[in-house]
Amino acid sequence: MAIVSESGVDEARIRAAVVELLEAVGDDPSREGLVDTPRRIAEMYAEIFEGLAEDPAAYLKVGFEVAHDEMVILRNIPFYSMCEHHLLPFHGEAHMGYLPEGRVVGISKLARVVEAYARRPQIQERLTSQVAETVMEALQADGVAVVVEAEHLCMTMRGVRKPGSRMVTSAMRGQFKRSSVTRSEFLALVQGSA
Repeated sequence: MAIVSESGVDEARIRAAVVELLEAVGDDPSREGLVDTPRRIAEMYAEIFEGLAEDPAAYLKVGFEVAHDEMVILRNIPFYSMCEHHLLPFHGEAHMGYLPEGRVVGISKLARVVEAYARRPQIQERLTSQVAETVMEALQADGVAVVVEAEHLCMTMRGVRKPGSRMVTSAMRGQFKRSSVTRSEFLALVQGSA
């Protein structure tokens, strides 16, 4: 009988695959330290890939009509994701801002959008664009800006092995893309210099 988590992850298949993987690398999945590893990994994958079963835009449905048309910024949003190329973690912080057109959302909702997209096999460039597009569309904002900074273990612990290297991606929509002044103000506020 398949053990399927709430997120739709087939934990039994993951367990079997982990046993196969451990055997393939030359270890014994029945030894004491590895006996529970297949179960642990299956539970972990159900948690870290739960974003596959979520609609990030749903978090932005509840908003507030407010006469505010100035920049709203949430910075230093920590996240963890898994590189879809090596299934190794990348982690860092996201910063986002938007220019409301009379409608704002609770700030926790912005963090939840980042989290929902991060909790799936991902690449940083797509994560950045998905967050920007979702906020822009759901809020019908005058503009959205997203900057993501992350360290990728697929580069720091293997391959080129450059720990501490951080990749930075950005996505600018609407007024943030059209106006260098608006974009500069956002970047200054994200960096904490304004």
